Amino acid sequence: MRGGLTEAGPTPARSTIQAAITAMSVLAALALFVSACATGGTGARDEGPAHADAAAGATTSPSSASTGPPDRTEAVRLIKDDPEVSAEVKRELQPCVGDEYPVDVSYGDLTGGSGDDIIINVLTCGDVVGVGSYVYRKDDGGGGYRNVFQAEEPPVYAEMDRGDLVVSKQVYEKGDPVSDPSGENVIMYRWASGRFVKEYSWHNDYSSVVGDLPTVAPEAG
Repeated sequence: MRGGLTEAGPTPARSTIQAAITAMSVLAALALFVSACATGGTGARDEGPAHADAAAGATTSPSSASTGPPDRTEAVRLIKDDPEVSAEVKRELQPCVGDEYPVDVSYGDLTGGSGDDIIINVLTCGDVVGVGSYVYRKDDGGGGYRNVFQAEEPPVYAEMDRGDLVVSKQVYEKGDPVSDPSGENVIMYRWASGRFVKEYSWHNDYSSVVGDLPTVAPEAG
């Protein structure tokens, strides 16, 4: 032991106690093992984190074998199979290394549907700039997902904040490097009457927030 202390050998009574504790630990571990085999494990979900176009109505299905929210591979398939996604974004959606695609995928309740909504951000490999942001809603009448929102004016990033959809678009002034924009424009949307409706917008110059302007103009149809 540390500090120069020595530990005496175990006494018979202590050995008996240790043996009992060991036996109990083995029984507890065995019980946990049996329980885990009986119930099965649950997979981890990819929780996410960051000018909106009109929402689309295409319905796509990631996989007939899927029982939960799509994983990253199935999310890529959603984008590629969606006729509403632009050809430019689909061209950007290529593996960066091996089979790793430049996408951020997150799940959450944005629309109050029968399952979690999926937010997918498509990024560039080199400088990780958002080229497209999408929200897919689980189709209440089947197992597929419907495109209910998309924004394809880079650099753009979408995320969920307390049940609202927040879309950020970075702003660059002349001479700004890609890694250091001057600020960002942010729009907050809320799901209402079957579509995302613009609630607030503001500009953040990374040192202060200017013009917190509420609005009710719909941005998605």
